[in-house]
Amino acid sequence: MESASSTAFSFALRRSSSTKLGEASAGSVGRRTGRPCVRVSALSYRQFVQFALDETALHTRMTPSPLQERFGSMKPLDDKTEIELLSYKAPKIRLLRSLSIQGEKGLQVLDFAMLPEPEYDLPIFCANFFTAAETNIVVLDLNPLYDVIKHKDYKDKYYGDLMSLGFKYAELLPWGGKLTGESLRFFSPMVIWTRFKSSQHMHDILYSAFVDYLKAWLVLMDLGIRETDASRIIANREAQHRYLTWRAEKDPGYEVLKRLFGETHAKNVVRGFLFDGVDSLGSKTFLDYFPEYQCEEGRVNEKRSMIGKSFATRPWNRKGEFIENCND
Repeated sequence: MESASSTAFSFALRRSSSTKLGEASAGSVGRRTGRPCVRVSALSYRQFVQFALDETALHTRMTPSPLQERFGSMKPLDDKTEIELLSYKAPKIRLLRSLSIQGEKGLQVLDFAMLPEPEYDLPIFCANFFTAAETNIVVLDLNPLYDVIKHKDYKDKYYGDLMSLGFKYAELLPWGGKLTGESLRFFSPMVIWTRFKSSQHMHDILYSAFVDYLKAWLVLMDLGIRETDASRIIANREAQHRYLTWRAEKDPGYEVLKRLFGETHAKNVVRGFLFDGVDSLGSKTFLDYFPEYQCEEGRVNEKRSMIGKSFATRPWNRKGEFIENCND
């Protein structure tokens, strides 16, 4: 794979960063889509969503996804929790979707992703934030379509120019504890995996990281060249399907969704909204991709790690090279 031009990347990143933090044009997506802007509190994740929609609309033409009609009006079982499900598509984006939850006792959830069309081997923008009382659990990444430990050409193509950005925030948002080897296959060297106690200062750092990571992904999207080789498109589709199949099976937020929607609706949200494509991009099952999880009776083993490795510290150096001996 050819690396994106460093000069073009730097120029595009400077251009997309011309908007100051927090100054995304309020209401621009509202004017494009008819959706009004949301008034948010200082610690609301909806601020993140509003910025993402406004910034993305500056780069591409967004239209509501068909999923919006199906899921956009879903309501929780209780009347104390606010939920917003949004979904869009664009020429290079198969699905931009967002699930945000605001509940009692400080409960907040944001699950935001942008998945490329199979004609592009772009990473998948992923932001999974969970807040309860004073605890925050965060994953922010440009998830690689192909395992960057095995595919150095893919790592160099998409992350070579971004490692300084990743380590800037790795120092501000330290590694959050042991991470299984299975999960690591779906993360990039610039992943932010962290835990912290709630404060305005930490929330501001997280918002800044979200803004910078989103802008970096949009630059990669702008530079993305449509694939014409049928075999590469098929490979991209299967790689994305594999990712979605893993995420749908191992989604840590499923129990929260089950409490809010009930079991049937929660499963529909996971497979039909959060990880749309798991039932349409391919026909392989979870056990086809990950046979090591099969129990004797044929069901999926619910154990979190079958490899037996866990990583207590960041397993990549500043060049994005995997550090094999930093596992427990």
